[in-house]
Amino acid sequence: MTVAAMLTARAADDRPGLRRAEDGRAWTWRQAVAECAVRAAWLAAEPHPADRPVHVGVLLDNVPELVFLLGGAALSGSVLVALNTTRSAAELAGDAERADCDVIVTESAHAGLAAAVGAATGLPVLDAGGEPYRARLARHAGAPLPDVTGVTDTTLLMLIFTSGTSGRPRAVRVTHRKVTVPGRNLAGRLLTPDDVVYCPMPLFHSGAVMAAYAPALAAGAELVLRRRFSASGMLPDVRAHGCTYLHYVGKALSYALATPAAPDDAANPLRVAFGNEAAPAEQRAFADRFGCHVVDGYGSTETAIAFTPDPHGPPGALGRLGDGVKILDPETGGECPPARFDAAGRLVNGDEAIGELVNTAGLGLFDGYYNEDAPDRLRDGMFWSGDLAYADPGGHVFFAGRSADRLRVDGENFGAVQVERVLADLPGLRALAVYGVPDAASGDQVMAALVTDGAPGDFDAEGFAAYLRGRADMSPKWPPRYVRVARELPVTASNKILKRRLAREGWRTGDPVWWRPGRELVYRRMTPDDAAALRAEFARRGRLHLLAPDPAPEPSPKGSD
Repeated sequence: MTVAAMLTARAADDRPGLRRAEDGRAWTWRQAVAECAVRAAWLAAEPHPADRPVHVGVLLDNVPELVFLLGGAALSGSVLVALNTTRSAAELAGDAERADCDVIVTESAHAGLAAAVGAATGLPVLDAGGEPYRARLARHAGAPLPDVTGVTDTTLLMLIFTSGTSGRPRAVRVTHRKVTVPGRNLAGRLLTPDDVVYCPMPLFHSGAVMAAYAPALAAGAELVLRRRFSASGMLPDVRAHGCTYLHYVGKALSYALATPAAPDDAANPLRVAFGNEAAPAEQRAFADRFGCHVVDGYGSTETAIAFTPDPHGPPGALGRLGDGVKILDPETGGECPPARFDAAGRLVNGDEAIGELVNTAGLGLFDGYYNEDAPDRLRDGMFWSGDLAYADPGGHVFFAGRSADRLRVDGENFGAVQVERVLADLPGLRALAVYGVPDAASGDQVMAALVTDGAPGDFDAEGFAAYLRGRADMSPKWPPRYVRVARELPVTASNKILKRRLAREGWRTGDPVWWRPGRELVYRRMTPDDAAALRAEFARRGRLHLLAPDPAPEPSPKGSD
């Protein structure tokens, strides 16, 4: 099965296919596929090297033109390069060159950014709303569906960059099968042709393509596009367009929960929210408030490992081990033993139980990165995810953070996510990130960044310490040494918190920071003298190199409304 075949199957379907949330403009599936055929004819006629199809870069928000171009690439055997609209012109120029873009299609909202990329790369830039682009398409008006027999499930369809939360984004090769397999799986489990899929997450990331666009196409359900995610606009959109399925990523649920609650919030057609990386407490709160089921899965752009949540499994579990997926010690390669817990539910053998999720049977749906090797991911015919996890004796898997999120405090290894789970129930908490910062002597110290209901400067340090003391599931090494309180946390376009930026800034930020200098759970506001003394301590111990150059203090960016 290919995306081209799935589109062809919708070519005579007169049921609702695509809708723009902002103004309600709609296309049937027949009309949407016809628009895709026009783009396919244009792409097939575009100049490109003899040894590969045309690579068209798209610098677009979630607009119908992006869906039409994706379909055009699928039908013509071309490649759509999904460029991240939140990156700088210099970064995008490098991305476009590494992805071998031949042309870039943009819109007025990103015209300046696209022009800078074009100037840096020499690539032609077309405004989707401009006359030159419309004229190109007009030459192919009424184009029939092309012969797609040459398109196979391993034909390259897209290049999607990883989110870059822990390093430079890589262009992942997205073949037709990487879209159709999750699309048909989710459609079979969660959708019917009468459903309406709400897609507010950016289509330049894999989550929206594989968990919103693909299942809608597979099921013949309507796809409702929101240009950008809006927490305050989510419920009105769901009600206005009859959305029954919501796709989310990262902190989207917490942003929605931070909007003022109303007694009738559950009076809406939403049946299921499907996504990943929402905290268990957020999942429960969203389901209760909006009257739907929340299904939080596990996946990455590479799609080499996936879990199906077990509705009967313990809270917070991703699913169960199986199909060659194991948890291995990244240093020895040996399999990690099952996790053991004390009476309070605390993991007591984290040093040996936490390891890296590995597909030991092969690469799953991962077809490699484009123009780049991956020795950190591919070793001995196995895929190493870079994600830390542990499993209980029943094989239920719990996420423990990225490999970059592994902390070692006073000789104890643990994952940042373990601490986040304990802090997630803090009263008044709107957003949270836990990460490691260097210790002046050795190893790491725990730092937390919080967004609360109150103003950052009004943080209740005594109440926070009392909360920590009252948590029996808080390991003695887990209480944060530093607590940054911000108005918003830096996030990617898919609402994943940029921990690498938070870790780089550490306590040297324009946001207020509380810390506990001693071992007692007593926090006080950090002063410039405290920061200078800390720096001097690092210098005295010969560890000053672990601190990045002092970043210019900047306010935390504004998140989704």
